[in-house]
Amino acid sequence: DRHLQTGSTALLRGLVEGQRILSRAKRGWVWNQMFVLEEFSGPDPILVGRLHTDLDVGSTPIKYVLAGEGAGTIFAINEITGDIHAMKRLDREEKAEYTLTAQVTNRDTDQPLEPPSEFIIKVQDINDNPPQFVEGPYRASVPETSQVGTSVTRVTATDADDPVYGNSAKLVYSILEGQPYFSIDPNTAIIKIALHGMDREMREEYLVVIQAKDMGGHMGGLSGTTTVTVTLTDVNDNPPKFSKSLYEFVIPEDLAIGQPGGKVKANDRDIGENAKSTYNIIDGDERDVFEITTDAQTQEGILRLKKPLNFETKKSYTLKVEAANIRFDPNSGAPFKDTATVKIAVEDSDEPPVFSKPTFVLQVDENAPINTVVGTVTARDPDVTGSLVRYFIDRHTDLERQFNVNVDDGKITLAKPLDRETDMWHNITVTATEIRNHSQISRATVAIRVLDINDNAPEFATEYEAFLCENGKPGQVIQTVSAVDKDDPIQGHYFEYRLIPEMLNNPNFTIKNNGDNSISVLAKHDTFRRQKQEMYFLPIIVTDNGNPPMSSTNTLTIRVCGCSREGIVQSCNVEAYVLPIGLSMGALIAILACIILLLVIVVLFVTLRRHKNKPLIIKDDEDVRENIIRYDDEGGGEEDTEAFDIATLQNPDGINGYLPRKDIKPDLQFMPRQSSGPNGVDVDEFINVRLHEADNDPTAPPYDSIQIYGYEGRGSIAGSLSSLETASSDSDQNYDYLREWGPRFRRLGELYSVGESDKET
Repeated sequence: DRHLQTGSTALLRGLVEGQRILSRAKRGWVWNQMFVLEEFSGPDPILVGRLHTDLDVGSTPIKYVLAGEGAGTIFAINEITGDIHAMKRLDREEKAEYTLTAQVTNRDTDQPLEPPSEFIIKVQDINDNPPQFVEGPYRASVPETSQVGTSVTRVTATDADDPVYGNSAKLVYSILEGQPYFSIDPNTAIIKIALHGMDREMREEYLVVIQAKDMGGHMGGLSGTTTVTVTLTDVNDNPPKFSKSLYEFVIPEDLAIGQPGGKVKANDRDIGENAKSTYNIIDGDERDVFEITTDAQTQEGILRLKKPLNFETKKSYTLKVEAANIRFDPNSGAPFKDTATVKIAVEDSDEPPVFSKPTFVLQVDENAPINTVVGTVTARDPDVTGSLVRYFIDRHTDLERQFNVNVDDGKITLAKPLDRETDMWHNITVTATEIRNHSQISRATVAIRVLDINDNAPEFATEYEAFLCENGKPGQVIQTVSAVDKDDPIQGHYFEYRLIPEMLNNPNFTIKNNGDNSISVLAKHDTFRRQKQEMYFLPIIVTDNGNPPMSSTNTLTIRVCGCSREGIVQSCNVEAYVLPIGLSMGALIAILACIILLLVIVVLFVTLRRHKNKPLIIKDDEDVRENIIRYDDEGGGEEDTEAFDIATLQNPDGINGYLPRKDIKPDLQFMPRQSSGPNGVDVDEFINVRLHEADNDPTAPPYDSIQIYGYEGRGSIAGSLSSLETASSDSDQNYDYLREWGPRFRRLGELYSVGESDKET
């Protein structure tokens, strides 16, 4: 036993029971207020140590009390003996030490006999955790053909055991699988290349198994493993290689320019950018006839045509094609490349006729007679057989059919006269077709220029109208005249102006040449008066310089006007001098407008008066039928739109008198209030007045509206109820039957009965 004294009043003693410890292969001891205990996994309790006090002499009832971390749960104390036991599994990786407090109390009164003393229970590590690769499995890559010793990647393993105590956490790395290609440093865990000349094209991926073992790699240590997948990345170490050294193609001679004529391909064992190649024609006859491009998707070389082929001229071609890598290693000095020979045989095809030139430019004089030969187009069949050719005009380019072409020799002739002033150029398309194969057609454009001849006389540039002031001076320029000509001579226009022979000695006007194809018209005197002559006409002959010369006579109109002192024209009408009392033209127009306005007002007034005197309701004296009105509802519906006379509402003030009702027979006449108003009375006001009169009329039945029917209807099974147009008179009628029809006709029966009684009296 060892005794540890703390202070002067308390003493904790740890007792180690060697028998129990030896039986469980565990060790425990007390050192400097600390119990050290190796971690264990249970399940039986294990003695940690024993507490003892000098007060425990047998006469005093004492009790040991334990408090602190894990007291009562992980650690338990015997209250009488002071033995401390671990009741649960102790794992250093979870908690390495526990701090507890021990105290001695009176067993009967629980009064403390000593102050509490603190001590520590430390859990000693054992090698119970294997190494683990937390980040595994790993993936790494390294370029192919890397040098031996090139670093690939680094792995890391962790051990949860105590790295300070013993070798439980000391790790050593080794390769279980992956030799002889890779090696690993046992301490740093860096994986390196171990074999020279590793080729991706032979093997691209390797699986390496790495082991980490604790206890410094000695026997009895725990271990863990992980995998590292190493991928060799590609480098450009393989040249492109054509699948064959000679390619042969047969291309028809009518292959269109830009169309593919064959494909070649150089295979490259590399991948990605390292496998991309570009193709070029480096040698051969007439290399400018073909070109080769690279298909980015298939990495094929596409042989295309740059110029047309002609079987009759050249039947075969030989080319040398090169394929070279786009990317290359600068250390190699030049990119990888390979070459192949391409032989092309031209296949004869039935070609369409070929014109001697693609565009023909012809000339013809305007107004040339019909059937004049404009020019000739020629075409030939380039094939060996040499078929005859026929010519036609595409009428879509000659809608007016102004030209014809000879089908055999290609001569173009006029079908209609041409006018250069209408169309200076005519563009038509001529087709050439083989006789033996009509599907072989070629086209050529023919531009026909119409040459000018002098067939248009010059004329005034515009319709001139000159104004001459009465107070003008002799020699004053009245008007400057110029001419235009639709023709277009090569030497340009030159016009000659002169008065007609009858006007050579004109006493009023003369002309002067300005030298720029224009003339000035001058006045010879200053005695022009509007009262004497208001307007003058001056004929002028204009002649061009064509061959033959063309001329025309144009008339210049000259008006005599009144002008201000500054020469500004004010009035050119002679009436201004003969108006009475000096009225101006504006005043005359105003008076005339007033007269027209008065006439319009009179006509409107007479029209309105006539319309007012017309009766609003046209009644036929011979139509004496009684109107029977039937009401099934209050207010009219769509059937009532023709049941009343709309003329009453259209001209409500046209009825000034009272119209008697036909549907009743009153015994007294109620004269409604007479109302009259001016034309244009408000319809709403008129309706309200009539409604008020109807409401206060004692003779009116309780109907909501008045309906006037032109006839009773055809085929009525009830017959006519009217007493009119019958052989009997009112005096012969007996209306007593109306009382038998019910309460609705009682009032009607009383009215007619009253009428009969009045007649008798």
